[in-house]
Amino acid sequence: MKVAVVILNWNGKKFLSQFLSKVVEYSPGAEVIIVDNSSTDGSIAYLKSSFPELKILQNPSNEGFCRGYNLALSQIEADYYVLLNSDVEVTPNWLHPAIQYLEANSTIAALQPKIKSFYCRDEFEYAGAAGGFLDHDGYPFCRGRIFETLEKDSGQYNEIAEIGWASGACLFIKASVYNQLGGLDEDFFAHMEEIDLCWRIWNAGYTIVYFPKSEIFHIGGGTLPKNSSYKTFLNFRNSLYLFHKNYPGNDLPFKFLKRLIMDGLAGIKFLVQGYPLDTFAIVRAHFAYCRSIPILHRKRIQLKHNSHKMLMKYSIVWGYFIKGKKKYNDY
Repeated sequence: MKVAVVILNWNGKKFLSQFLSKVVEYSPGAEVIIVDNSSTDGSIAYLKSSFPELKILQNPSNEGFCRGYNLALSQIEADYYVLLNSDVEVTPNWLHPAIQYLEANSTIAALQPKIKSFYCRDEFEYAGAAGGFLDHDGYPFCRGRIFETLEKDSGQYNEIAEIGWASGACLFIKASVYNQLGGLDEDFFAHMEEIDLCWRIWNAGYTIVYFPKSEIFHIGGGTLPKNSSYKTFLNFRNSLYLFHKNYPGNDLPFKFLKRLIMDGLAGIKFLVQGYPLDTFAIVRAHFAYCRSIPILHRKRIQLKHNSHKMLMKYSIVWGYFIKGKKKYNDY
């Protein structure tokens, strides 16, 4: 088994100096590779002086999360890829038990560890928590995190379990499956691209699991801060991209109209809270989606749509905001 731990970096020198040494120490036998998206903060000079043994792949410009990884992984020979954010603290037993579990299960293509907050270490972290799903309108949520509510880790998600999608903050995936499916969809640029990949994994007949014996701590928002209107744009646009490409039903026009209303309510909420740029970002996201419908439709007709594993049968929006259900186990 050849394992490549691949960290995509863009102006993340502070995270590399904080976390990379533990990645190297706790990943014996794996090749740790840094992919740099044309950083300007001295990342390359730091890596060459502090970690001269590591392989560095340099992209000519900031290619985003998707193309940045696709370019790099096309140059890496491995049986397993581990896509790891630079703002992640790994733990001593984070890697090999997860790889061994994948190796022992031929139908499992991808895996996510338990992801907890770096700053609040007894809580789950926003970007992945204990594994993700989508509600029936395409809104993503996690076991351990619904919208802004984060659960404390009290052992409630300590069993291996099938999940809809695994977080890109730390994604274990079989290289053969990644390459078979064409990797990450570069039209997403960043955000929700891993959910799209996971939906394609399910549709190809594989499964995805949450593996709590592997635990990491994630800062989150290292590249785009949580309050970025550009992040709002990417999240709302890419959510529509994701649903249009992969939704297995035949009622997409109805679903889009429903999303238009619900996203509009979210825009009003942002406006009332004093975030007009986020409201405008949602409007731009919908126009961007409409412009992309021909491309998305061409992609859609090339894909299988045989898996409902991603989708729950309820509305997470209704449950959370109207019925007050704040935790996964409330549903």
